[in-house]
Amino acid sequence: MPLLPAVLRPRWTVKYALGSLALFYFTVCILFDMPFFSSALPPYTGDYEVGTIDLEVPCDGRRINDAILQDSGEPAFVLETVLFSLYYPSVKGATSQQPPHLWAPKPIALQAEGYARFAHMSNFITNNVFTFGLWALAGSTTIPAQVDVPLHGTVRTYQEYDKEHPMDDYGLPTFPVIVFSHGMASGRTSYTQYCAELASRGYIVAAIEHRDGSGPGSVIMNNGTSRERSHFDAEHMDPQPEIEDFKVMQLAMRQAEVEETVFILRQLNEGLGKELFAMSPRNEGKDLAEWRGRINLDRMVIGGHSYGATLALQALKDGPSYARPFVGAVILDPGKHSGPLNDDINVPLLIVHSASWSKKHSIFHGRPHFDVVKDLVRKVHDEKHKYAWFMTSKGTTHPSVTDAPLIEPFLLSWTTGATIDVQEGVQQYVKVTHEFMQFLDNGHRKGILKEDVTHPEYDHDIRNDKRRQAMERDTGKYWQIHVAPSTFCPMPGLCGVDPD
Repeated sequence: MPLLPAVLRPRWTVKYALGSLALFYFTVCILFDMPFFSSALPPYTGDYEVGTIDLEVPCDGRRINDAILQDSGEPAFVLETVLFSLYYPSVKGATSQQPPHLWAPKPIALQAEGYARFAHMSNFITNNVFTFGLWALAGSTTIPAQVDVPLHGTVRTYQEYDKEHPMDDYGLPTFPVIVFSHGMASGRTSYTQYCAELASRGYIVAAIEHRDGSGPGSVIMNNGTSRERSHFDAEHMDPQPEIEDFKVMQLAMRQAEVEETVFILRQLNEGLGKELFAMSPRNEGKDLAEWRGRINLDRMVIGGHSYGATLALQALKDGPSYARPFVGAVILDPGKHSGPLNDDINVPLLIVHSASWSKKHSIFHGRPHFDVVKDLVRKVHDEKHKYAWFMTSKGTTHPSVTDAPLIEPFLLSWTTGATIDVQEGVQQYVKVTHEFMQFLDNGHRKGILKEDVTHPEYDHDIRNDKRRQAMERDTGKYWQIHVAPSTFCPMPGLCGVDPD
């Protein structure tokens, strides 16, 4: 009589080996709470623990323009609500009573249909194939930030504050703000690692979900109802506009959402968190009343990636202003197909290209895209007398700042050609952003920002051996600097920072 059932006795065939490996893989995923077919998002590395809140607030319902959707006859661009995720330094050791946010927001079928629309192959069969694929690859992936935990430094409830005195009298820290705009085929959860890593370094990040048709899908919750909005493009309009006109419509919608986000952040800082929590159908933000006086509105920066980078540049036009009070901007891979880039900029500027964005020779409105970006940065520095940088992150590709390579490291590295370690890629974007934010705070250049130009053109190195050896190892390893302020500034205050 055999000691083991036949099914457990090894028969070393290819089928048996593959089946055993698959069983082992699924068992490990279940035991260690890992997502199937993908990698879990890593923990954050800054000094602070990180909280997150989804906040959706009703707006005035105004129409941004007259565009109409073909299939429904509804206005395409209406500011019904604004939705964004807040990432922020949280109270140490605080544990959420709510489950973590999913990286792929529900319903997954809505997101999948949007991606199928992007691929111009949306139908019953392909939508279901995309739904299964998205579920298999990222359906169980969660965001490590703790949901709806108190802001770092909170010591008492809102009712205990003396409203006649500013919060600073209690010695509570305030945090600078980054308003972040996502790119095409993305949403508010596409950059969680970048946003939350910045939060772990002491910043509040508001990651907006744009309802301009550029994302795969979004659920609009307002007045007790929920409505799905899938991706749409110019071809879904009636009448169909020219592509350039459609982009103008989208960017106008995006800018309105940015301005509304700034307005809500002002309300939070004024102590209206309790009212905003009551208005939001997302049922998160129970401690928002305690955010009164905790947001450093004098250090509000706008950032964006790809289409969001183009929008961030546009939002700087004629600024700073009350609606767009940004004192700096972090621009990541400004879009090559998202319309002209605004160069009317009156604040310090950091533009970062991925290596793939700099390497590929792309014609942009009759000129090489790289030259357009370089001249824009030079104008900010030379004509506006503001500090401005333009650099390339070596080994990266366009998606490197997103969460996608972290979730699917092998697949994305293989398909995009990225050579940098996926976690290191995000960390380098975080590092240079953190150094830029510190510069805006104290006027001191350090790390990458203290270096002069190394490569006036992509891959054209002008350093001698002595300078290469003197440069910090990581700077030389991971960066090419195309435009940078001179390390010599002839007059205090001339280079974009007040002399104090």
